[in-house]
Parts: sequence; structure tokens; C-alpha cells
Amino acid sequence: MTNSPILNSEAAAAPEVLRIEDLNIDFVTDAGAVPAVRGVDLSVKAGEILAIVGESGSGKSVTARTALGILAENGASRGGVYLNGKNMLTLRGHELRATRGRDVAMVFQEPSTALNPVYTVGWQIMEGIRAHNKISKKDAKARAIEAMRQVGIPDPEARVDYYPHQFSGGQKQRVVIAAALALKPELIVADEPTTALDVTVQAEILQLLRDLRDELGTAIVIITHNMGVVADIADRVIVMNQGQIVEQAPAIELFESPQEDYTKSLLAAVPHLGRESASAGLVERPNQDAPVLVEAQGLKVHFPGRMGAAGFTAVNEVDLKIHAGEVYGLVGESGSGKTTIGRSIAGLNRITGGSLKVLGYEMAQFKERTFKPLREQIGFVFQDPAASFNPHLTVGECVAEPLQVHRDLNPVQNRAKVGELLEAVQLPAGFANRYPHELSGGQRQRASLARALALDPKLLIADEPTSALDVSVQAKVLELFRELQAELGFAALFVSHDLAVVDQLATWVGVLFRGQLLEEGLGSKVLANPQHEYTQRLIASLPVPDPREQAQRRKLIEQLNAS
Repeated sequence: MTNSPILNSEAAAAPEVLRIEDLNIDFVTDAGAVPAVRGVDLSVKAGEILAIVGESGSGKSVTARTALGILAENGASRGGVYLNGKNMLTLRGHELRATRGRDVAMVFQEPSTALNPVYTVGWQIMEGIRAHNKISKKDAKARAIEAMRQVGIPDPEARVDYYPHQFSGGQKQRVVIAAALALKPELIVADEPTTALDVTVQAEILQLLRDLRDELGTAIVIITHNMGVVADIADRVIVMNQGQIVEQAPAIELFESPQEDYTKSLLAAVPHLGRESASAGLVERPNQDAPVLVEAQGLKVHFPGRMGAAGFTAVNEVDLKIHAGEVYGLVGESGSGKTTIGRSIAGLNRITGGSLKVLGYEMAQFKERTFKPLREQIGFVFQDPAASFNPHLTVGECVAEPLQVHRDLNPVQNRAKVGELLEAVQLPAGFANRYPHELSGGQRQRASLARALALDPKLLIADEPTSALDVSVQAKVLELFRELQAELGFAALFVSHDLAVVDQLATWVGVLFRGQLLEEGLGSKVLANPQHEYTQRLIASLPVPDPREQAQRRKLIEQLNAS
């Protein structure tokens, strides 16, 4: 069990794998040197899992990446980063390449960008193996297959020749871990390895990292902003803020008795099931007498296969209603069909069976010409505002796009409306002149919400709008969402795999699995007393910021998987 006294005592006696002494990092910009890390000291021992936590910009990723000698070209470092006694800050060329992969390896946050789409995953794992060993291609492939088997990828003998797009998100992350493991490094640095994963897949990846630690004695540094993940896996925790370590302690001690205000604020921002539930105290569905804005009956969405491949039914016989003024939370894993339903409501996917009425319009007879007048009554908040904003337009121009399509405003009126919208989402009106890349993740998501509300919609569709945000930023965005929904009274379909977030916002919750709606009801009832085994597994897989409770949850998952 993670965080046990036995493991901690063993770690204390284990050899030191990584030691960082008085690390200082500055980034040189046109405006001068920008400090990123200041006076950091830390160490990691064999068989220990160290979590470095903090918000974006805290310096946690920059600090951990120095273990691999990775620093941006405009970065300047001072101090010592000793990996098995070698200072990674002074190694160059061949020495540095020889150390990477063999002594230390990295698991990156986004496997889709870490893997090259034009090469098979086996080739990419073999590339690292052959770079450090003079072995045949056949032997390298055998080691790649073994690494894939070790991380739990089924049928590795066949799948070693698959391309990245043929794997799910969780499987791609396993491939990246397999590549990191191929040379059996003593230290693995995992940078937000579960951020975009479903809770069940996240639980599997965390269990995999624990198994690697237990079986191979691998030291692991995990960088994350998810305090539930920290409680689930870490032996020891370091909290960083503005480039400095503000607190460090064994995991149980830090969660049960945090000393610093910043640590307390991070823990307070973590959403909990049952705490601040939107449906607390309700005995029946609110707004059930209000007009029905969305009604699906036997809804089916089928995507035909290509090049002779079989088709895929994303949504299968779904019945649901969304009433005016209510927030409907739709939860499920990737591939469950929740985003497809949201896109179908917005007219972005065609339905192939059943009935879907949106604002009285039957989507089975969808025609863009007749549906277009209704689009201004539907707002859409995308998961990644950085990708949904045009980088060549200012934030003000991005927010104004719906106004330009559906309203006839002069430039003065347009600027005034954009300013009002930005201030409504608690952004200064002056941000209209900035470009999307000049805003933080939380600020971009606020601007995305402003764009979705530009036309005073009756219905808002929010697709995973907080999944990549820091917990403190997420808490602010969720509070803003609640305030605006209460003030403006729009209905919302809130799509997410984070059950605690849905519990805070949605009064009515539906659970999707492989295109089917398994159960729905008041959020407080569905999430507190789930009737379907799948919902029970989802809830058990959701990490909570309490190491002791998390250990009990892992036992429950094992029991559910065994049954």
C-alpha cells in the first residue's frame, strides 16, 4: 500500500537516485530575465514516488525536466542536478544522450504529440533501445514487445506493428510508459501523465506506475496539479509556488496537516463528491415543469466505416430531456458517446435514427438553411479554447465572431458588447486587444465562455471545459459558470468525465457507457447511491485528496474488477 510506514522506512534506507541542490533557472526574454525556479533542493531515492505539485507556472515541470538535462534554449541554470552522482546541468553531447533513456526516462503529458504518427509504436520503442545497445532489430523488437506486455497492452506481438492512431488515449499513454521502461531506467519523470484521461483509465495508469515501483524498484517523480492523483500514488509530496518549494512532507502528513496557506488553498479547491452538490436537498427534478428545450427519443448516431472497415455506433437508443433553466450533467468515459450527443444537439453531427428535438426543431430532418436561425440560441464551450480560438485573431475578435454572424452591430456597438462580455466573465475589457496565446489557460476558458454567451443563448453546451485546468483555476471557472447560469437562466448540457465537477454544477445527471444511457436522476442520488455497476466503478475510480480513503477505494476497485 502506498504511503505505508514499511514502504517509507524502506525508502529511507534506499540509495539516492536524484539530488537537486540550490537550483535556479531564469528564462531570457526581450524584456529581461524572468525567474522560473529559485533555490530548489530536493532528493529522490530508489523505489520512492515523489509528487511535485503546484499550479501552472509554479516551476514544477521545469525543475523535474532538469533531471534529463532538458532546458529551453533561452534558459539559464545554476546549481546542481545530480543523477547517480553526475551533474545533468554540465553534461553535453554523447554523455547526455547516453544518460537519457538508460538512467532516466520521461513520460510526457500528451501521448498523441509524444508519439510520431508516421511510425509504428514498436519502431518508436525500438529506436530508444537500439540507440543505447548494439543489438539486432529482431532482439530490439522482442524487448519492445516485452515492454508493451509489461505495461498491460493486450496482444503485444500484433500491436507492436500498430500506429499510434490505432490505440485509445489510455493505451497510447501505456505505449509512452513502455518506451520509457524499455531500458529499465532507475528514474522515471512523469509529467501530468493522467491529465486528459478518464477516471477508470487514470486509475489503471496509476496502478501501473505503482507496480513498476514495487517490481523494479524504479524511482518516480510525478508532476501533477491533481491532488487526488497525489493522494493515490505519492509517498512524499513537494508543493511549489512561483518557482519555490513552499512545503514538503510525507503524503499522509501533508494531506492531514498542511502547514502552509498555499497548500491549504490547493486542497480546498479540489472538488469532492457530495460537497457543494448542486442537487443537495432536492427530492425531485427541478425545472421539470419548465419547457423542454432538448428531447431525445431512441436517439442513434452511427458513423460508417471507411475503406471496408466496419462502422461504429456512437449513440444507441438514448432517451433524455433537458428543461429550460436546468444543468444536465452527462458523464462517461472517452468513447461513451457524450460528446457526440452534444455535437448532435448543436447540429455538428447528423443523427441516423430516432428523434432529437432541439428548441422544437426535429434534427432528423436537419437542413443547415432551416436550422441556422436557431444556432444563435445555442452556445458551445469547447474543451480546449487554445485550439478553438483562431490564433491570428485578437481575443476580442474571437469573442465577437457570433455577433458578426447573427447581429448587425456597428464597430462601436461591437466593441462595447465585447467589453461587457469580458467583464461578465471577470476579465478586464482591455484583454480584447490581446491574442489567445497571451492569456493563461483559465483566462482563455473564461474568454471561451464569453464567446458562448455572446448571443444570450437559451442552451449552452459545455464539452469538458475544465479538464486541463489547475484545481484552483478550475474552481474559479466553475464558480463563474454557476453565477452566470443563475443570473442568466440558460439551460446547459455539461459533458465531463469528472464526476465531482458534474456534481457541483448539475442537478440532473445521466451516465453513458458505449452509447447507452445506463441510469439518470438527481445528481445527489445517482452519484451517492449508484445502481449500475459501471457507475459504481466510475465513482470508485475517482481519486480523492485523502491517502487513507484512496487506499480503501483501490480495494473497492479490485473487488469490482474481480466480480
